[in-house]
Amino acid sequence: MTQTLIWTVVALIAIGLYLSWTAGRLDRLHSRIDAARAALDAQLLRRASVAQELATSGVLDPAASIVLYEAAHAARQAEEDQREVAESELSQALRAVFGEAEQVEAVREAPGGEEAAGELAAAVRRVPMARRFHNDAVRAARALRRHRTVRLLRLAGHAPFPLAFEMDDEPPVALADRPS
Repeated sequence: MTQTLIWTVVALIAIGLYLSWTAGRLDRLHSRIDAARAALDAQLLRRASVAQELATSGVLDPAASIVLYEAAHAARQAEEDQREVAESELSQALRAVFGEAEQVEAVREAPGGEEAAGELAAAVRRVPMARRFHNDAVRAARALRRHRTVRLLRLAGHAPFPLAFEMDDEPPVALADRPS
């Protein structure tokens, strides 16, 4: 009788430790998602700001400036539910404006253009990395939240189901290959 009671207590402690560890891991994943989302938001805002600054600098031709400015402004002002679309449109505008190396060279030759082109190239390269980090954290949290134990015991609490950030983040070829 005593031995059975001891084994039952040991089993309950082991189960409690496992559940506590799982809940803690889930909490850490949700914190990682929040941090990755903040980093992604910062990179997206930086990219849009640099694109908007370049569009208003007078370095680009008027048509390219308007296209780039409107896309960057829309990306900065987009509501959360429209953000992925607006950021994808900014990526498309960047590819349209900087699709050819001649346009990047024209920017570089203008006063202050070397710094502007370098800053835009860095911002364009960082967005896919930030999005990848965010989506990897989301994927890990989703995998853990799909476990039967997590669902049945509601270890995720009231945290919303994490969503990946899906957008077109392919950089323009002329900017993607620039050294920083």
